[in-house]
Amino acid sequence: MNLSALLSIQTIWGKVWPLLVAILFFGLIIFIHEFGHFIFAKLFKVKVNEFALGMGPTIFKKQGKETKYALRLFPIGGFVSMEGEEEESEEEGSFSKKPVWQRMIIVSAGAIFNLILGFIICCIILGSDELISTTRIHSFHENAVSQTSGLAAGDKILRIDGKKVYSSYDLTFLMQRSGDGVMDFTVEREGEKVELKDVTFETKTENEVFTIIYDFIIVGVESTPLNVLKYSFGEAFSIGRIVYLSLFDLITGQYGLADLSGPVGTVSILADVAVESANNFDWSYLLTIMALITINIGLFNLLPVPALDGGRLFFMFIELIFRKPVPAKYENWIHAVGLFLLFGFMIIISFSDIWKLIQGKSFV
Repeated sequence: MNLSALLSIQTIWGKVWPLLVAILFFGLIIFIHEFGHFIFAKLFKVKVNEFALGMGPTIFKKQGKETKYALRLFPIGGFVSMEGEEEESEEEGSFSKKPVWQRMIIVSAGAIFNLILGFIICCIILGSDELISTTRIHSFHENAVSQTSGLAAGDKILRIDGKKVYSSYDLTFLMQRSGDGVMDFTVEREGEKVELKDVTFETKTENEVFTIIYDFIIVGVESTPLNVLKYSFGEAFSIGRIVYLSLFDLITGQYGLADLSGPVGTVSILADVAVESANNFDWSYLLTIMALITINIGLFNLLPVPALDGGRLFFMFIELIFRKPVPAKYENWIHAVGLFLLFGFMIIISFSDIWKLIQGKSFV
């Protein structure tokens, strides 16, 4: 094999491996979600007809004693098909015949497993460093603007613009939500709460991206097992809150549809971050993105939207309260409409992702 062929293979591999890593990571997140549904369905003796990863045509399948296990062409989702899930079934092990509390656990288990995975990833990230970032200010950079407008070394930051700060992750996110670099802080100073109005930070805009200059250094604590668990809870909670705050920003018009990413954009983000992580020999950023995605998927699925797990839970709550299920035909119609709208939304977002790729725009 000549040098030119070797270089061509190396070039192709350099473009392919990040996508493979991204698909693998995205597939793991989907697998964990579906495995949550699957394992509790089996635990409550519900008959599972199929456990599938991916959507579209089947490219691999294996028939088990009861369940067909399948890998499908498009790595954008997955499903667990249970007997009696979509319609009434008298067969033994029917989902529809199980007590409502068992059905609620099965339906919510996928999202809960995503949240647990996010917490575990946070533990891995924090446990791999010698020090864990806190929310207390250690010192300032030279000529720090925020120091001259109120903040001081030793301050523990409690709130930013009224939003509670749970972890160091909140500092960057909540500060970046400010449109002008001026925000209100609540800090703990020498054991007392102090309200600081109009704390100002230097800002800059590059390539139409507005950035606030983070001009202070925060205190780090030793990465002991107890500290890892303690701060991982705060980190995971902060990441989860980002999902709802971002949804609020979307509804209120702070962000548009162009700022959203679907499966194509998600895989692209993971691929780009994989390359950056490999170049820097630092996988923490990739793991952080993965934690953000899995917690995002978990919480998004709990929203009371038809066709999502949260939508199904909503109908089960009605059944729990009134001790009578909503007629299956009406519930199925509502979920079908929700699924149609959800797929339409995903198609629009996916086309937007593809257009960004064509134009060479970054997703991050």
